[in-house]
Amino acid sequence: MMKKQIKKEDFPVEQARHYLETGPIVLVSSIWQGKTNIMTMGWHTIMEFTPSLIGCMISGGNHSFEMIKQSRECVINLPTTKLTDQVVGIGNSTGAEIDKFATFGLTADVAEKVKAPLIRECHANFECRLHDDVLIDKYNFFIFKIVKVHVAVTPKHPETLHYTGDGVFMVSGKIISRRAKFLPEML
Repeated sequence: MMKKQIKKEDFPVEQARHYLETGPIVLVSSIWQGKTNIMTMGWHTIMEFTPSLIGCMISGGNHSFEMIKQSRECVINLPTTKLTDQVVGIGNSTGAEIDKFATFGLTADVAEKVKAPLIRECHANFECRLHDDVLIDKYNFFIFKIVKVHVAVTPKHPETLHYTGDGVFMVSGKIISRRAKFLPEML
């Protein structure tokens, strides 16, 4: 029996991110010389489990870039769909001109292991310290070690935003479990 062929068409290479963009949108909070900031970020990847490493691309033109490069730490905060308007507003503004916590009605909470603030309204907060800076100057790529994690008890699987470009977000879908098929050492 012949499998049905999926019809495909050419797609602009420069728009490949519409399909390959990584994990959920996060809000990255930072502090440097007494000033706080928040940036919206869609490009991050888990790089290692132990130690828990996460890689992030932060544009050199972003106000947070120097703050994070100098302080060598940040908090990666996971918003849910309830914060969609704040995510967009934060991404479309600069902390060089406004206080994003005040402007977008977000609460800065004290972190346990880093000086950068947690965002209370987010579902999860990942306190991070710079682990390796070898790729920052060449690629604006930061490698952080997650040193503390705070996660809301419910919901277990929150609705998160995934950016597809051009102002369009996709919401995380239903959960499909194949847990029973995983080997114990993979869990």
